[in-house]
Amino acid sequence: ELPRYHASPDVLIVESTYGVQVHPTRAEREARFTGTIERIVTGGGRCLIPVFALGRAQELLLILDEYWQEHPHLQSVPVYYASKMASRALRVYQTYANMMNARIRTQMDLGNPFSFRHIRNLKSIDVNNFDDRGPSVVFASPGMLQSGVSRQLFDRWATDPKNGVLIAGYAVEHTLAKEIMSQPKEVVTMEGRRQPLNCLVDYVSFSAHVDFVQNRDFITNVNPRNIILVHGAKEEMGRLKGALMMQYNKLPENKRPTIAMPPNEVDVKLIFTRRRSAKVMGKLAEVPPTDLEDDEEERRRRGSSRAVEPREGDSVRGILVTQQDSSRIVAPEDLSTYTPLRVGSVSSRLHVPFVGKVETLRMFLGEMFRGIEETSDPSGGKDDGDAGAGQEGVVTFAMHGGQVKVVVGQTRGVVTVEWDCSAVGDVVADSVVALIMHAQSSAASVRLTAQACGHRRKRPREGEDLRAKTEEYLRTIHEALRMQYLSVEATYEARKGTFEIRIDADGDGVKREGGVGDDDSRDLTCTAEVSFEDDFGT
Repeated sequence: ELPRYHASPDVLIVESTYGVQVHPTRAEREARFTGTIERIVTGGGRCLIPVFALGRAQELLLILDEYWQEHPHLQSVPVYYASKMASRALRVYQTYANMMNARIRTQMDLGNPFSFRHIRNLKSIDVNNFDDRGPSVVFASPGMLQSGVSRQLFDRWATDPKNGVLIAGYAVEHTLAKEIMSQPKEVVTMEGRRQPLNCLVDYVSFSAHVDFVQNRDFITNVNPRNIILVHGAKEEMGRLKGALMMQYNKLPENKRPTIAMPPNEVDVKLIFTRRRSAKVMGKLAEVPPTDLEDDEEERRRRGSSRAVEPREGDSVRGILVTQQDSSRIVAPEDLSTYTPLRVGSVSSRLHVPFVGKVETLRMFLGEMFRGIEETSDPSGGKDDGDAGAGQEGVVTFAMHGGQVKVVVGQTRGVVTVEWDCSAVGDVVADSVVALIMHAQSSAASVRLTAQACGHRRKRPREGEDLRAKTEEYLRTIHEALRMQYLSVEATYEARKGTFEIRIDADGDGVKREGGVGDDDSRDLTCTAEVSFEDDFGT
């Protein structure tokens, strides 16, 4: 099956498993496979078919079960498959038989083709106690005869010329399956003993890998510019590369593809040179007359009252859109006309707590940004007496061409920052948020928003001694200072109190007894005066 692609690919990565080997047709291989098995078992021998548990095993079991069904004289010969994994995989095939090819789906009308009639599963097999006195067929894993049940049965049956081993798939170099395909006179068992190889060894490929003819035809039809060979032995790769190079030598040199067969973990570097072009469409394909050079003859030839096509060397700025290998450049407003795209924008809104005044925020923003546009709406506040707005109502500061806005007074104790998301807009919005937070904590902010503290006091009752009330306030202050400092001496005079505060020079506030600690010269002294304007304690 060829890919649905109208142009030749730049790179084709293709397998080279069988190199230049050519396989017989499917019908010929099936006939040879079943015929070889029938010849072995009718001669009284036992046939070993080493396979892998998934894929090829189920395919061969299906072929053999159908062949046994068509030949009643063979139905007395047992057929086994000894693989737990193959048994589990077979249940998957039985469940999803409706997803197989058309021939299998047709057989589903009569019954599930993977519910075999003449093949039995050996859930567990002890090779030493296996009853193999008569002819039989055994499918066993692994497929390379390196170990496991297939190797044990091979060592047991290899010396009998009536028996046979049928290799039904690809065999890797330096494995026993590959070694016996060359028909050696002796083999080495798993115990290390050398024994003669007298049994029949045949090879019928049911591999899923393509042969040379299939590979060559596919490569020719795809017609790639570069070919990379993978998944194959070095010798087979080299033969396939040589055959392909002989085929492409008939073409001109500039039309021959490059062929690489890199070893594992080796990089393949390819250089591609392609000139890309894009159509300028819509408003960008027209230039207003004011952009033309002051050439009277050119203006007269093109006309001064209509738009004209741009000339070579003119700069174009727009959006590059690539779709189905074609590119075009359009203005943002033409996107919906010439492409399925639409222009959209993302706006953000952030609510920042703010308890300061508008004057404070105005000062901080003015020191950071230029060209701030300020608007106010006295009737726009949601709450009466909103913190931050005062008598000005809702105040809006617009920066960066109106893309970032700061709204004060819309909600009590909150400043709203609104902006259009962009690289510059996000940076400006971040700095504005930082300014708002700084405007509430800096010393300048505290000074601008601070107010004098004044407490209303109750009017004295008739006959109450006002001087005693004032002296009570002074004594309260004296007591508070004594709880805080080492030594406080107080002197009262009318509405005035003088407090002499002595602090230990060592800074620990503890008066020491004896020694150097009794030297008063080392103490620090501070004098504080508290006075009231009247006898009401103000």
